[in-house]
Amino acid sequence: MIIVLLLGVLVLVIGGCVCVVWAERGGPRWARVVATVTLTVGELLRSSDRKRRRGLNRRSQGDD
Repeated sequence: MIIVLLLGVLVLVIGGCVCVVWAERGGPRWARVVATVTLTVGELLRSSDRKRRRGLNRRSQGDD
């Protein structure tokens, strides 16, 4: 069951990347919308990872 879920996520990620490239080349409106959503989700994931890393760094510095 988990493999099916991971494959579904992989298909969504690859589809989003294809839409980003297609939108850069002037694709249809729906491809631009999917590309915007894909880029926004990617940026949110990066920012949450940065926040998590900062929190881990603070904890490790406080243990000294």
